[in-house]
Amino acid sequence: MSRMTCEVREGSPVTVVRLHGGLDLSSMRSVHRALDRCLVAQPDALVVDLGDVTVRDRLALSVFAAAARRAAGWPAVPFVLCAPPPEAASWLAESTAGRAVPVRRDVAEAARTAGGAAAPRLRARLEPVTGACRRARELVSDACARWHLPELVAPASVVLTELVGNVVRHAGTPMQVTLTLRRPYLQVAVTDGSRRDIRPVPAPDVRAEGGRGLLLVRELARRWGIAPLGDGKVVWALLPAA
Repeated sequence: MSRMTCEVREGSPVTVVRLHGGLDLSSMRSVHRALDRCLVAQPDALVVDLGDVTVRDRLALSVFAAAARRAAGWPAVPFVLCAPPPEAASWLAESTAGRAVPVRRDVAEAARTAGGAAAPRLRARLEPVTGACRRARELVSDACARWHLPELVAPASVVLTELVGNVVRHAGTPMQVTLTLRRPYLQVAVTDGSRRDIRPVPAPDVRAEGGRGLLLVRELARRWGIAPLGDGKVVWALLPAA
């Protein structure tokens, strides 16, 4: 059984993951988990450095194709590999992963490629206070104005208000709101500091900010989901953008 370690370097829009060790059908599971955690954090781009990796089973390279598929849907993060050893580079060129993921010579070149493909994003930090829902609607209006999506102001405002309202009522922690335009979707996501699942409100008050539960989110979004992140979670939804 091969051992694999992952060194994650954050602190810039492009997150770099440096892998160390042998990649096979056993260690690919830990690689998948590490890459998934990085993607859920919604960096602007993700670069995976393979310079210190020994590929012991070429089938294990499929982990990168799986991560690329995840990145392309939600959270719309450009995903680039770099510095594979010669044998691994040859296998990648023949594999699904090599067709799905750009491969570059080094981290600097990969970071330029990934950064150039980054989707437009708007982020804001909100406190769990009464005015958070109003601020969320302002962020939607700002994003839709920047990206010329006037038809999405109303539905995206409803969805984001519900997600933010759930954090205010149930999590009670500061939150990060992220809006991303990756056509054909406008993506909205709210990260909070609680692992508690959000649940529909049994008797919704349609006059209240939030309070209508996830019913409207299900109706308005093409897809939505919840993913764990550190000590908290992120709740996301995709709205069709013409």
